[in-house]
Amino acid sequence: MSKHRVSRRQFLNYTLTGVGGFMAAGMLMPMVRFAVDPVLKGEDAGDFIATPLKIADITNEPQKVNFTFTQKDAWYESEETGTAWVFKNEGGEIIALSPVCKHLGCVVDWNTDKKNPNMFFCPCHYGLYEKDGTNVPGTPPLAPLDVYPTKEKDGFLYVGKAEPRKGA
Repeated sequence: MSKHRVSRRQFLNYTLTGVGGFMAAGMLMPMVRFAVDPVLKGEDAGDFIATPLKIADITNEPQKVNFTFTQKDAWYESEETGTAWVFKNEGGEIIALSPVCKHLGCVVDWNTDKKNPNMFFCPCHYGLYEKDGTNVPGTPPLAPLDVYPTKEKDGFLYVGKAEPRKGA
């Protein structure tokens, strides 16, 4: 037996501190896990998404291509639909442009403005883009359309995550 005796007050103090510590840890651990877990998970940032468009069907006229992908927000997964304007330029290179206007995020269409044929047109504020996605000076957009990186696999077009145009 130890000569050092613990009083009832000290025993209650130690017991309540220990129980309080366990309860606090039990409440804090889920919060810490919630905050840290998404950071520790690996990302699929470099993944390309398959489109239904065959490489052989791509012409020099821009065509709208819809594709679906799975989007993860923390623990919630949902199926989303993306869109790209795809065509071949004069050099035969495949170009995939985002349809989102750089002015206020409206959706641009190809060749729908009768005053400005063969251009991308934003109906929200009459923004114009050239066929290659560069913005027309004097119209609301201040930057060119974003570009999707592309690659071919099994004869189909795959697109990556949209990136701002270099030099914009």
